[in-house]
Amino acid sequence: MVPRFAERMRNLGTETAFEVLAKAKALEKQGKSIVHLEIGEPDFDTPKNIKEAAMKAMNTGYTHYTPAAGIPEFREAIAEYISKTRKIPVSPDEVVVTPGAKPIIFFSILAYVNPGEEVLYVNPGFPMYESVANFVDAKTVPIPLLEENDFRADPEYIKSKITKKTKMIIINSPENPTGGVLTKEDLEIIADSIANRDDILVLSDEIYSRIIYEGIHHSIASLPAMKEKTIILDGFSKTYAMTGWRLGYGIMQKDLAQKVTQLMINSNSCTSAFTQMAGIEALKGPQADAEKMVAEFKRRREVIVEGLNKIKGFSCKKPHGAFYVFPNIKKTGKTGRELSDYLLNTAGVATLSGTAFGRFGEGYLRLSFANSVENIQKALTRISEAIGNL
Repeated sequence: MVPRFAERMRNLGTETAFEVLAKAKALEKQGKSIVHLEIGEPDFDTPKNIKEAAMKAMNTGYTHYTPAAGIPEFREAIAEYISKTRKIPVSPDEVVVTPGAKPIIFFSILAYVNPGEEVLYVNPGFPMYESVANFVDAKTVPIPLLEENDFRADPEYIKSKITKKTKMIIINSPENPTGGVLTKEDLEIIADSIANRDDILVLSDEIYSRIIYEGIHHSIASLPAMKEKTIILDGFSKTYAMTGWRLGYGIMQKDLAQKVTQLMINSNSCTSAFTQMAGIEALKGPQADAEKMVAEFKRRREVIVEGLNKIKGFSCKKPHGAFYVFPNIKKTGKTGRELSDYLLNTAGVATLSGTAFGRFGEGYLRLSFANSVENIQKALTRISEAIGNL
C-alpha cells in the first residue's frame, strides 16, 4: 500500500547540506578521504564553562519540564543581552526559547502568514525561509543577492516589491550562504519602506551577528519604531559552537510571543532544562572562547579566499561575516550542482551548490571555512587538481 500523504508535504523543502553530508559520510565508510566544507558547523568544542554549567544543572535537578516559552531566569538573561547589544528595551515576556533557532522561522511564519499573502525573502538564502513560506501556501517573493552588490540585499528592490499583500520580509545579516552584511543605511531604507504599514513584520535572522569581520552588526530592530515590527532570531549554535545542543530564541511583540508559545506547546512542549541553564552561562560567562573562534575564522577566511582566487575558473569575494565563501564558478563551464558532485566524487571535497540556497545561487558554490587551515589547504589543492582535469 502506498501512503497518501497530505498535499501540503509537496510544498516542504529540505536542507541540502545534510543530504551532502550523508553522501560524504557514505563515501568515507567506503574508505574515501573527504574534506568537509559542506556543513555550517563550527569545528570547535563548546566552551568548557558552558558544558560544566549544563552538568551542574543536570546534577541539581534541571531534568524536567520547563515553561513552554523558557525558564524565567533564562528569558531574563536573553532580554538583558538583547537590550544591551541591540540597544532596545526588551522584557522577558517578549522572549520565546526554542530547541534551536529554526523553530522561530517555522512558528513565526505559521502564526502570522495566511495562504496567499506574500513573504519576501533573501535568495540565495537559508533554504528554510522559502520552504516554510511555501508550506503555509504563501506567495514567495525572492530578493536576489547579487555579487555586484557585494551580496547585500538591495533595499530599493525590496521597496519595489512590497504590495498590499506583503505580510513578512525575511532578512539575514551576516548572511548564509554569501557572507554579505547589511549596512545601517540599507536597514534604514527597508524600515522607511514599511513605516506606514503596521501589518508587515520583518523576520531578522541574526544568528551570525557575533561572527563579523569588518565594522559592527546592525539590527533593524534598533531603528526608531522598528522594534514592534521585528522578530529577532538568534541562538547559540554558531557563536558558542553549540549546534548539537539545539538552543535558540526569538524576540517579538508580546501577542505574537503568546502565539509562538502555543505552537511550542503543541509541538515540543519545551526546550531542554539543563540546556537552558547552559545558555545562561553562555551569555553571562566569559566570552574569550567565542572571540578566539571568530579571530580564527577570520584567519581561515584569508586562506580560503586567496586560495580559491588562484583556481582556474573561480573568483571569490571576501565575506564580511559568517563562515562561508560563495565563489563564482561560472567560468568552469559547470553548473553548481555538477561541480559540487564532481568535487565530492573526484576530489573528495564536500561542497554545496549555490542552488541549494535558491535559484539566484546558480553559478556559485558554498564552502564553509569552519574547518582547520590544514584541511582547507588540502581541499584547495584537491579542487585545483580536479579543475585542472576537467
